Amino acid sequence: MAKPTEVTNRIRALRFAAGEITQGELAERVGVTRQTINAIELGKYSPSLEVAFRIAQALGRPLEAVFEYSDGPSSKG
Repeated sequence: MAKPTEVTNRIRALRFAAGEITQGELAERVGVTRQTINAIELGKYSPSLEVAFRIAQALGRPLEAVFEYSDGPSSKG
């Protein structure tokens, strides 16, 4: 079984905030398949850096507003 990615995203919420863009519409703007957008949204797949930037650009947001990397529990303290 594949381990879920540690890269989380807000694509679904941002799609709806941007006028309810469908996964298909976003995929077309980014140049990937709808299935790819779906897998990224669900955290089953981490996009390449280039695709991540294209998704952020298509949504009109900076990269860090769309994606977040969590490296697990903090070791501080």
